[in-house]
Amino acid sequence: MANNDEKTVVDTRDALEVLESEAKEWEKDAEINRILQAFRLDAYAVLGLKPGVPESDIKNMYRKKSLLIHPDKTKNPQAPDAFDRLKKAQTELMDEKLRTNLDEAIADARMLLMRENKWTVDSPELKTEEFEKKWADKTKFVLIENEQRRRRQVKGQMQDEGRQQRKEDEELEARKRKRQHEQDWEATRDQRIDSWRQFQKSKSGGDGPEKKKKKKLKPIG
Repeated sequence: MANNDEKTVVDTRDALEVLESEAKEWEKDAEINRILQAFRLDAYAVLGLKPGVPESDIKNMYRKKSLLIHPDKTKNPQAPDAFDRLKKAQTELMDEKLRTNLDEAIADARMLLMRENKWTVDSPELKTEEFEKKWADKTKFVLIENEQRRRRQVKGQMQDEGRQQRKEDEELEARKRKRQHEQDWEATRDQRIDSWRQFQKSKSGGDGPEKKKKKKLKPIG
């Protein structure tokens, strides 16, 4: 009878461990899906944080979530992609300049939303869940515009750099051609001098410098 009781306890423990393991896997899968569905230009959204949180919250949240979804701790095939996005979001928020740019974009979205609806800072609409949703949508709009503007600037800069590079390459090629021409000219110097001497010699009939005949002056009268 005791053996049966012990077996029941072991079976129950195993069943609980299986359930716990399945629950953890479900939690990991849910978090991976959340990260992959989050708007990737908003690092706060990727980490699941509200804008303006202290740096310590960013570190703690990243540590918690990175341990949860680390590719070595789950068989989910999307874990590496989610982990990379999580890491990138944490890196952006830990960069003062990048975080400031993101905070400004989020603030701009709020201001645009208030202006479009003629709301003030005291408007009750600002305290509703509907406003939070509209703010999130407007933030996406602003971030997309900012990213498009950044890419145009990078493209323009690359084109300018390309034109500058082509100009420098052309100038370099022109200098190389000039150097080559001077080298070729110098290399054929002796040959040209010899050719000139031969020409002068053939011109004089081989008897040295040609003597000019004096004209006889006719007597006057």
